[in-house]
Amino acid sequence: METLDRVVEPTEIVAGRHQLRPPSLRDVPDMMEISRDPDVGLWNPMASGADEETAHAWAVRYADWDGGQSPTFGVYEAVEGRLLGLVSLHKIDLDLSAGELGYRVAPWARGRGIATMALGTVSEWAFGALGLTRLQLIHAVENAASCRVAEKCGFLHEGTTRSSYRYGDGELHDEHIHGRLVGDPVPGR
Repeated sequence: METLDRVVEPTEIVAGRHQLRPPSLRDVPDMMEISRDPDVGLWNPMASGADEETAHAWAVRYADWDGGQSPTFGVYEAVEGRLLGLVSLHKIDLDLSAGELGYRVAPWARGRGIATMALGTVSEWAFGALGLTRLQLIHAVENAASCRVAEKCGFLHEGTTRSSYRYGDGELHDEHIHGRLVGDPVPGR
């Protein structure tokens, strides 16, 4: 794997009425609230139940994109400015021209297409700005909402891994692997 000091510098993306940018310290209260949501705790166990100190540390790390190795975009309405969710690109491998995406949406922003908009926007950015060829997204089979978001963003279901990840309920779950290649068609476009 090719390693660089920094894969990428923090940047901002305007997507219609939304803005995607690195989170900041002003997002700490919203990060704490998101982390206490039962759905986030179930499907993102590493992000559940944050206290102020933990959320502060996340905001600092996310603002720097984890040293330029793992871009994390906060998703905001351009007018309101409140944190609606987070999308991160991690496991970037420039030699293999690939990366993995993950996301979470605030409970107050669900049902509004935020996940689909943000995942699609960050995917296009990763293909363009980083020149990646393949992106993948992995979620628990029971997380039907993530499956719908992946498919709406052009990620094809490539397979199922059995008992492959321990989620917030303490149980091992089967997972779907979705993949998208640069140039793959996206439904509705």
